[in-house]
Amino acid sequence: MRTIIWFSFFWLNTFYTLFFLPKAKSLMKKGLISEKRLYINLVARRWAKSLIDLTGSSFEIIGLENIPRDRTVIFAGNHQGNFDIPILLANIPVPISFVAKTELQRLPMVSTWMKLMECVFIDRKDLRQSLRAISEAIEILKGGQSMVIFPEGTRSKGKEMEPFKPGSLKLASRAGVPIIPVTIIGSYKILEANNNRVKPANVKIIFSPAIETAETEKSTDLTSMVQDIIKENLK
Repeated sequence: MRTIIWFSFFWLNTFYTLFFLPKAKSLMKKGLISEKRLYINLVARRWAKSLIDLTGSSFEIIGLENIPRDRTVIFAGNHQGNFDIPILLANIPVPISFVAKTELQRLPMVSTWMKLMECVFIDRKDLRQSLRAISEAIEILKGGQSMVIFPEGTRSKGKEMEPFKPGSLKLASRAGVPIIPVTIIGSYKILEANNNRVKPANVKIIFSPAIETAETEKSTDLTSMVQDIIKENLK
């Protein structure tokens, strides 16, 4: 019953956000980029919080003090389940966008908001498209929008973390922005662990101190560094 209620509410709640689209588009047309980002972030956070609250889950958030309010950063996290995106939207206190799989473009209404949020869609089966998407993400970062990336490239659907894609965090050094490792613990228990039925879970999110890419030696493998930090937190 909880699952039926949740998915029904998901689409009703998502439809309700359409009433806020005109203002978001108006701010964008006027070139008020900062105002547009703040407004969309407000709408997205409320949307996400209502969805995760409905699961009945409890959340422990650690390390919010490590998130700068006046700098662009990349949040790089492990990816346990579908609830990771609303969980991060609800708990990261700055405007963010996502490097997301191209399949999400097929979700009606959701894809509209993701494009307004400046999300970048990657088709990992198309190398040329992936390279163009990474270049687009770098320009968005340089333009002052923080982003979230899941270097595993897919959901692990469990507590074990999949290997990070080699070089998946090079965009951070190319954009000249710091990386905040994000450890997600237990989000898969909300959905994936229950044969895709929604159930309450205890979830922990850890925001580790930022890695300053500008101060890191070129020979340093940022992907391995972030993966090791998250792996240690998962223990």
